[in-house]
Amino acid sequence: MAAGTICAVCLADPPRHDGIAAGTLYNDASRRLILALKHGHRIALAPLLARLILAQLPEEVRPDWLIVPVPLHRWRLWSRGFNQAALLGHEVAKARGCTMLVDGLIRTKRTPPLGGLGKSARARTLAGAIRVSAKRSPQIKGAKVLLVDDVLTSGATTAACISALKRAGADKIRIACFARVLDEALDLV
Repeated sequence: MAAGTICAVCLADPPRHDGIAAGTLYNDASRRLILALKHGHRIALAPLLARLILAQLPEEVRPDWLIVPVPLHRWRLWSRGFNQAALLGHEVAKARGCTMLVDGLIRTKRTPPLGGLGKSARARTLAGAIRVSAKRSPQIKGAKVLLVDDVLTSGATTAACISALKRAGADKIRIACFARVLDEALDLV
């Protein structure tokens, strides 16, 4: 999709964010890469996946933006050993000269994996689960934020993050992800 265009889904239900930059569509190939990163501990894939995000990221994301990864609950972070969104965010921050706030958002509630849940079930599961770090709240107020995740599925996780960032006073929020699930596009393949 060309920069600045608005998809049919966003036209029908206007988002609370200022745009999405997805490196690719979610398909078998991108799924294998994400699973290798997240569950295969192939963290060396992060720079490659981030370059695909960067290729779609608008030029407006410059050093005055904050990079905030979608958070993992501390127990999931402990068991996995890393936050894949933070790895991608670090690469984007480094490439664009932005400040990375790895602790900008906190997942306060341990939630089960969201795979297999529908949109409303995902939203219910995430209710009250994400908030802005009190330590980072002053930086987020009035800031331009790039929210980074690995995969944008139903939008429930990003919606919870956007709500928290908006409550903290973020001025502008863009989403960057490696892969985006678009059911409309899957029908074309």
